[in-house]
Amino acid sequence: MDIKLIALDLDGTLLDSKKQLSEANRKALTECIQNGILIVPCTGRTADGIPSEIKDIDGIRYAIATNGAVIHDLKEKAVLDTRMLTWEKAMELLEFVDNYPVMYDPYIEGRGITEPKFFENLSDYCLTDALQDLVKKTRDLHPSIIDYVRNTRKPVEKINLFFPDMEGRARLRAELNKQADILVTSSISNNLEINALGASKGEAIHRLADLLGIDRAQTMAIGDGENDFTMIRMAGVGVAMKNASKELQAEANYVTETNDDDGVAAAIYRLVFGKQL
Repeated sequence: MDIKLIALDLDGTLLDSKKQLSEANRKALTECIQNGILIVPCTGRTADGIPSEIKDIDGIRYAIATNGAVIHDLKEKAVLDTRMLTWEKAMELLEFVDNYPVMYDPYIEGRGITEPKFFENLSDYCLTDALQDLVKKTRDLHPSIIDYVRNTRKPVEKINLFFPDMEGRARLRAELNKQADILVTSSISNNLEINALGASKGEAIHRLADLLGIDRAQTMAIGDGENDFTMIRMAGVGVAMKNASKELQAEANYVTETNDDDGVAAAIYRLVFGKQL
């Protein structure tokens, strides 16, 4: 199979349940790079939230962050492409969701913005211990999120929402889905993620491939979450994890092992190199 670019979701895909990179997955990525295949983290996280154990792999240069809102050249520390919410639209959304029992944080210039009422009560929003650790590392604390966005007037990569209950999540999602100028998706069961139009993983893979002169048919994407649907559909080869939903698996060309069973490595070895893990 002639693959030149592999886009990899992180949480639930490349990383195991403890948010760690297995040795088998690391080895598979290194073999791809040695064979001239680009490895591109493609995540709902900001670039700053991509673990150093991934970014420090020699040869990983490009990253797609915040669901496709930003395409980074990590080597040159440059932004190649953006699809972001205006600060005015972000303000409108934040003031709207503030009426619901939900934790919200906008991502601005690669960092999540939070405030004490959320940051000091993460467990109230059903965040796992691993996710709480990630939030603490990737958020900047300010007295008021809304005041910060209003005063800085900077574009917003994504707004992330965490819910204490699924009923509230369903109610708010139904309201957000009425807005035609945003994309609403999810990466885990108790969150929602709001992006600008065009900020999807699938569209970002196409834009990066076009920038690099790579045929879209030569791209592969591997993921597990709802926010991976577009890249599974739009990549030349779409691979779903066994821990993904049945709906995502049905969209994929191939289903690999779970994220705790080196599923990324298994897919790469079988589909790209024609051998078993």
